[in-house]
Amino acid sequence: MFYQHPSSVLGLPARFGVFLPPSAMQGSRVPVVYALAGLTCTQETFLIKAGALAEAARLGIALVTPDTSPRGAGIEGEATDWDLGTGAGFYLDATQQPWAQHYRMGSYIAQELPLLVEAALPLDGARRGIMGHSMGGHGALVHGLQAPLFWKSISAFAPVVHPSIVPWGKKALSTYLGADHAAWRAHDAVCLLEDGYKHPSPILVDTGLADQFLQRELQPWHLVAAAEKAGQALICREQAGYDHSYWFVQSFVAEHLRHHAAVLGVPVPA
Repeated sequence: MFYQHPSSVLGLPARFGVFLPPSAMQGSRVPVVYALAGLTCTQETFLIKAGALAEAARLGIALVTPDTSPRGAGIEGEATDWDLGTGAGFYLDATQQPWAQHYRMGSYIAQELPLLVEAALPLDGARRGIMGHSMGGHGALVHGLQAPLFWKSISAFAPVVHPSIVPWGKKALSTYLGADHAAWRAHDAVCLLEDGYKHPSPILVDTGLADQFLQRELQPWHLVAAAEKAGQALICREQAGYDHSYWFVQSFVAEHLRHHAAVLGVPVPA
């Protein structure tokens, strides 16, 4: 199901999707994984394209899929570039004008959306995970590392792991947060690990070796090095022949859901 609600955090209507497994209809609260989509996507993309619903149903895990940015902020130029503005909120709270009033996807993901859906639906907030693809993988890593007691499990497909040094990230962070690179560190998974943030559970990351953005934007080796230095358990897999598409996500999404299930204490069927 897809929903729209007035968001006090964004100051605009916000949209999200929800998949409830059959077990949610039997009177018990079910674990939930929030899935963050990438650039240009919407709240529909993951639920429609990822091929995750059968495995989520089998495991008894709910999925919640937020939109990727505010919509209708009326900021001049917000729809000009596909990697900035509409569809490209980067799951952070902007501090720079004219973005700061509405581009607050960080607080929306960290606070408003979970409070809303977990109060309205039979979701178990004590068993809550986060995952994402590309820009959404960046969001999953950052939010998970920043709040490890809130987000109990983390995984990512083709994430932007070190946005402070790559074109997509530098464009977004400088626009939304300003020129001070010190302010960027809280929104960069590699920097968070360098600054002492860790998650008690292993983090699963998959990247395709045929990904057209691997060298320029993703650079997962920075995450591997930072995790090793920080002592963060990380399962970082390189998948030969796979690109950045949702065909890649479809190929491994069941394994990611089983990763979340194992961390969240959900029995994984053989």
